[in-house]
Amino acid sequence: MTQQAQIIQGSIVALVTPMFEDGSVDWKSLEKLVEWHIEQGTDSIVAVGTTGEASTLSMAEHAEVIKEIIRVANKRIPIIAGTGANSTHEAIELTKEAKELGADAALLVTPYYNKPTQEGLFQHYKAIAEAVDLPLVLYNVPGRTGVDMHNKTVIRLADIPQIVGIKDATGDVPRGKELLEGLQGKAMTVYSGDDATARELMALGAQGNISVTANVAPKIMSELCAAAIAGNASEAKALDDKVAKLNNILFCESNPIPVKWALYEMELIGAGIRLPLTPLAEQYRAPLREELKAAGII
Repeated sequence: MTQQAQIIQGSIVALVTPMFEDGSVDWKSLEKLVEWHIEQGTDSIVAVGTTGEASTLSMAEHAEVIKEIIRVANKRIPIIAGTGANSTHEAIELTKEAKELGADAALLVTPYYNKPTQEGLFQHYKAIAEAVDLPLVLYNVPGRTGVDMHNKTVIRLADIPQIVGIKDATGDVPRGKELLEGLQGKAMTVYSGDDATARELMALGAQGNISVTANVAPKIMSELCAAAIAGNASEAKALDDKVAKLNNILFCESNPIPVKWALYEMELIGAGIRLPLTPLAEQYRAPLREELKAAGII
């Protein structure tokens, strides 16, 4: 594992991309969000992942958002660029661009929709690792992509030096435990990608949480991750209990619909979101507002 990859642990926010109501990127709000996260103790930022609406940003916008987040962070915290694609060639090009822009690592979601085999997944990530000299973090979220990368494939990929981590967003703690055990002795870090089960996975040895909830509760999530990684179980549970209902309601509709609406309610960003995603349905707004209040966020 590279030295840079070793420092990426703790609370890693999967940052939203703020937009105006016409869908254009709100650069001023993006700058403010990055500064706020650093001030609140967020340990690292994922730029243009799923929560950042990577799938609806143009290639040029994709690069510009990564570039701006790196510029504002100014090496104060590491930046992980979302560079996954369902085309291996496109993923390589995006990852090369992220490296040129100064990203500390890249997060690569499993190729979606075209449903590669386990061998196809292995060859996809191997090709990216061979093409770009940048620490790579795998990202398995079968509920979203329609493809599931098996633990055996992950363990096999861990032997490739460039591949330094995995975001496990399965939410399956026993499976995560099995993965952690299978990776013992290998230079791969496991991160939770599921806020509801992150504390449990960190208690088993995961080194952080790539989080949606951290968008609205960065300080709580930073403290939760620090406590869980340090083995302070009671403190971690108390913090987890504080955001447990919030974790759930932030997925009442497809991410990032609820979290963007929550940030709008917090007056941190505008109401913009790009089609085919639409603003949060009216029936979820009051319950989400109540959970933000219950967690002491508003």
